[in-house]
Amino acid sequence: MPTFSSEEVARLAGLARIDLTPDELDRFAGELEVIAHAVEKVSELATADVPATSHPIPLTNVYREDVVSDVVDRDEVLAQAPASEDGRFAVPQILGEE
Repeated sequence: MPTFSSEEVARLAGLARIDLTPDELDRFAGELEVIAHAVEKVSELATADVPATSHPIPLTNVYREDVVSDVVDRDEVLAQAPASEDGRFAVPQILGEE
């Protein structure tokens, strides 16, 4: 059974460059203990005949056939745009680059 001490949490916090108060160290040690026990329970249930999964229900992609259809005329669309330039939509520059 894993146990986490405040000293171990302090060492991990130091590695992560996180400044924790003594109260936080004690609280996180308890929280890590709960997490470790939950992982331990799941590990007990996992057996060789149960495959590892990322989802409880298998996922499948739904594809549709690509069908060529009528497209809108580019000049017609650009005529309705607030601004266009060289056959494209013109938008205000936001990054300050040329």
